[in-house]
Amino acid sequence: MQKTIAVAFLVIVLAVGGSTAVSSQQGAQLHDSQYPEVDIALGAGLYSARCAPCHGAQGDGIGGVNLRSGTFRNAITDRDLAGFIRAGSPTAGMPPFALDDTDMAGIIAYLRNMNSFDAGTVKAGNVAQGRAVFEGKGSCTKCHRVGRVGSHVGPNLTDIGSVRSAGALQRSLVEPTSQEEGFVNYDLHQGTEDPDLFYLYENWDSAELLDAHLAAPHLVEFAGRLDDLVAEPGLTITRLRRTA
Repeated sequence: MQKTIAVAFLVIVLAVGGSTAVSSQQGAQLHDSQYPEVDIALGAGLYSARCAPCHGAQGDGIGGVNLRSGTFRNAITDRDLAGFIRAGSPTAGMPPFALDDTDMAGIIAYLRNMNSFDAGTVKAGNVAQGRAVFEGKGSCTKCHRVGRVGSHVGPNLTDIGSVRSAGALQRSLVEPTSQEEGFVNYDLHQGTEDPDLFYLYENWDSAELLDAHLAAPHLVEFAGRLDDLVAEPGLTITRLRRTA
């Protein structure tokens, strides 16, 4: 029996060129309120190898800079921080770092949690449990293959762990949209006076990348099934552009 989601009205606000202000008092989202532990752990390793030689293990190796504070003179949002790291600072003697999105997510997650992160608490995944899900109830082998087990329909995942971090893999399973090019963030809000009213704010780097996202097969399928998923069919999509 198909379960119907009791949503009376859904409003989707799509913004390009930056984050959208949710209210007059709440501006662009500064950074994710929560970071996956696997990203923080990845960032800790990257920091130790690439940042600690100058900044020190505790983040206070350069005079006037304390990375453990969680606040930065040249960056407020995570996007600002990523841009600063990639560009470097010639005047401060900081070289640019050409990090891919996965490594950048790790570095930022670690910097945001540097003052509370304990490397001794990091736990490795359970291989046996992961294999049981992959080959069992997850039905992953219907499309993918690891070693000699599985199908050739989808990408071979035998070496995926050496190519992508655990955090990136987690996001691709739990939040696949976050792995798309141009994605910035999204926030879901529910009406306080009308709990059946939902606002979904999505922020993208450009209109072209947003269009590519909207053309994704799973979103096309969702749009076709929308009338079956809401109690009272109603959908409004509004596009905004950041002006300040």
